[in-house]
Amino acid sequence: MKSCTILRSLAAATLLCCAAAHADHWPSRTVTVVVPFAAGGSTDSTARLVAEKLGKELGQPVVVDNRAGAGSNIGSAYVAKAAPDGYTLLLTSSTIATNVTLYKATGFDLDKDLVPVSQVALIPNVLVVNNDFPARTLAQFVDYVRQKKGPVNYGSAGNGTSQHLSGALFNSMVGGAMTHVPYKGGAPANMDLLGGQIQAVFAPLVEVLPYIDSGKLRALAVTTRQRSPRLPGVPTVSEALPGYEVVLWNGVFAPAGTPPAIVDKLAQALRQVTQDAGVRKVLAEQGSAPVEGSPAAFKTVLTAEVEKWGKLVRLSGAQVN
Repeated sequence: MKSCTILRSLAAATLLCCAAAHADHWPSRTVTVVVPFAAGGSTDSTARLVAEKLGKELGQPVVVDNRAGAGSNIGSAYVAKAAPDGYTLLLTSSTIATNVTLYKATGFDLDKDLVPVSQVALIPNVLVVNNDFPARTLAQFVDYVRQKKGPVNYGSAGNGTSQHLSGALFNSMVGGAMTHVPYKGGAPANMDLLGGQIQAVFAPLVEVLPYIDSGKLRALAVTTRQRSPRLPGVPTVSEALPGYEVVLWNGVFAPAGTPPAIVDKLAQALRQVTQDAGVRKVLAEQGSAPVEGSPAAFKTVLTAEVEKWGKLVRLSGAQVN
């Protein structure tokens, strides 16, 4: 019996030594970061910013591979099934937590098939309206929706997206009758808002900042608990509706089975990336905030996020087969 125990201990020690040795030599070639959304969106922008600096930290090229489709599930499933060697990673958004409840089948198990490495950024949504809309402040918008003074059609990038769920939560809290209008992406929703076909969008801040800065759209409120330093004069929704909060995030995952030593090395490198002054400056210009995370911290956050977004999905009634 003692000999079996000793053999098992030796085997475990050997595996740990091998994993550590593997981490010492990782990475020895190009690392691919899969973004499960189309090029040009907010997550893609963050991924390219992070990839450039991460490559310098790791001493090897880090390239971005866009694999969009099925609400980010195609790209996420691709990484979940990739070799757990640290050379194929996923940089995604809080959509991955939403999809656990939104989709009947995602093609992977978030809890079993992917390992959280670190969050990298937090992103607020912002309630924007076109310039012809009669409500010019958050208080006026709340009153307009609550009193049902006229139709309010709010656009989104699709059923179950953050834009949809932000609007559904707002609608529920004011007892309003806003109508959700799903689009195939945030850009067409924003275009119709500019054209007056819809009245509002709860958009990721980075996607509509150019329209806000140019005065083409009016920002009424941000969905985070604190005001955005990028738009300090714009209130939070919670200033009118206490308890309201929607926060988006970007984070990095690795395939399950990736050696812990590699995961830790990657997390340390990402921490250096998010501390970089240039990265922080670009994120601030986009209205985002860097996160200096760890695998353990991200795991805790992810568990809470799956529950939080699940409640919003059920509130909205959204479901994707």
